[in-house]
Amino acid sequence: MRCGFTAPRHLTTPNTSRSSSRQLSRSTRASQSAGTQANTLDPREDNQPVSYHGPLTQTFRRLKIFSLASLGLTFTMAPFLFIVESSLPMSARIFLTATAISTSSISTALVGWCGAPYVIDLRRLTPAENEGIEGIEMTTLTLTLKKLTTRVYDADFLVETNRPFAKWELPLAIQLPAPEEDIVTAGKAGAPGEEETVAETLNDKGEVIGRWIVKWGEGGTGSCRGTGKVLRYFNVHEELL
Repeated sequence: MRCGFTAPRHLTTPNTSRSSSRQLSRSTRASQSAGTQANTLDPREDNQPVSYHGPLTQTFRRLKIFSLASLGLTFTMAPFLFIVESSLPMSARIFLTATAISTSSISTALVGWCGAPYVIDLRRLTPAENEGIEGIEMTTLTLTLKKLTTRVYDADFLVETNRPFAKWELPLAIQLPAPEEDIVTAGKAGAPGEEETVAETLNDKGEVIGRWIVKWGEGGTGSCRGTGKVLRYFNVHEELL
């Protein structure tokens, strides 16, 4: 399974945390409404084949199902500790119930946190369909197995991350090279104060639920922030790309 792009490289970071010298798409999507985006970015209408399928998709799916089932069973059985006759005092029953519920809840939350960035499908956005820039569309699953689709409008905007159970992330800050070093890349920076959308996350209904936005400063610098429920971290098997 070969994609038409390379995995993110290690970056040289300036003073700002996780800065990068990367190319950015000059997307104007930041000024569009979420309702308009839902009509134009519905992943269910895209019939192009995926370039990558996560080999551990079924493993994570079964793990989430098992975790949710065990949590539901714990809540279902908890009242019986108070109904069934026993020599245990009420304080002991309360303690056992609280321990069982908290343990199951914590384990379920951990499964959700570890599995949230796992990419089950990845598709390359060609320049023809992405305003002349090569991008990436990645599909992940929530804890309740609902699909989320994140479109990164410039593949070079993804950088490596130190987060456990993830390989890539959307950076918090960027620094483009000076014009004398790379005039083409430097020209992608917006005017100071200008904002651009570099990534969007859509739910299973095709509605935009979050965006990753860069705000340009002086000298090709940019600070990034997320709005809504945008996904920032992604876990892929780079050896399969």
